[in-house]
Amino acid sequence: MKLAVIGDPIGHSRSPAIHTAAMQALGLEGSYVALRVRAPDLDDVLEQVRSGELDGINVTMPHKQSVAARVDDLSEDARRSGSVNTVVRGAGGRLHGHSTDVTALRRLWRQREVPADRPALVLGAGGAAAAACLAAPGPTLYLSARRDDAGRDLAARIDREVVVVPWHAAVADAVVANATALGMHGESLPERVLSLASGVVDLAYGAETTPAVAWARENSLPAVDGLEILVAQAGDAFRLWTGQEPPWQDMAEAVRNTSSPGNGQPNHA
Repeated sequence: MKLAVIGDPIGHSRSPAIHTAAMQALGLEGSYVALRVRAPDLDDVLEQVRSGELDGINVTMPHKQSVAARVDDLSEDARRSGSVNTVVRGAGGRLHGHSTDVTALRRLWRQREVPADRPALVLGAGGAAAAACLAAPGPTLYLSARRDDAGRDLAARIDREVVVVPWHAAVADAVVANATALGMHGESLPERVLSLASGVVDLAYGAETTPAVAWARENSLPAVDGLEILVAQAGDAFRLWTGQEPPWQDMAEAVRNTSSPGNGQPNHA
């Protein structure tokens, strides 16, 4: 089995460590590598999947939307988010695009007992923010981006009712889902935003626990950190490729024992 993660840049990715650990734990022969792929070369890489030279790929920044426009079929989550992070080769070389970012977030929201009956406030306007918007189970969804036009564009894309609020705005009793890069180098989220939160889902990760997750735990609020999300989306991709239940513990140990030489931005691959 030959698998890869594609992106540009790609040196930060922990996915090779996660998937290599999974294959070794289950005794599967194969490899998983990180490939730096520039935009003009996307079609060539997808043709490698179609032909069987690669058995599947993960996709990270900045290619998630471009790949979504190129595959043959999209899962419902991938269609609504306009984003693909996992490509599976089907019969006749047909390419199926999935967003395991959404499925992972949806599951962790439930497993970590993050409130499902509270509003959600999603910070950001990229692919990670789209995944968080689709995964959030709360009755009301708020979106806050540094650029109001980017927030409005995302709200129009995802086929869900969204209230766009100004950057730094707080929503009382909301679960704050951070889909920005804030926190990967120790940056804090806007103080007022967190002060009213009922829980935190932080897609960013770094060498240390992000300030938002640390704050939530100090205040006995439910929290999901970026490394948990990274492992969860990887496990869902692994299941799609292999049909086997992921060895979750081995994957979690691999990601936490692997230092990231680059960023921990919320693109999860």
